[in-house]
Amino acid sequence: MDLILWRHAEAEEPQDGGADLDRPLTARGQKQAAKVAAWLDRQLPESSRILVSPSRRTEQTALALGRKFKLRAELGPDATPAQVLELVQWPHNKSTVVIVGHQPVLGQIIAQMLGLQASECSVKKGMLWWLRTRVRDGQNQAVVVTVQSADTV
Repeated sequence: MDLILWRHAEAEEPQDGGADLDRPLTARGQKQAAKVAAWLDRQLPESSRILVSPSRRTEQTALALGRKFKLRAELGPDATPAQVLELVQWPHNKSTVVIVGHQPVLGQIIAQMLGLQASECSVKKGMLWWLRTRVRDGQNQAVVVTVQSADTV
């Protein structure tokens, strides 16, 4: 299974009384999303599933990819690694799944898969991590395929 964890691009700061889920991308964030999406679109199999947190900033990030996606409440800002991994059926799913979500859960998932402390992995806004499962010596392992950001694509 290939699992791509893509953090939303830069968003507006929270406004007094405004809902966190309603925060839009900044102009810089829109450029970040477009750059990473252009790279990802060239790499991504057509059969990939794209699942997105129901926040405005994650939806705008996913829209830059120009592919169909599903909003999933389980991917909101309060998601846990267990919820996300159950949703995508890691590591048993045979397809490629893209998650557009939030920190800290994306970093926590990466840390868990790579055997790091949860606090050791922070995912920069707009960045994506592409992970792949493989079986080695009878054990499931996570392999980092690539890490991309708007600065590197």
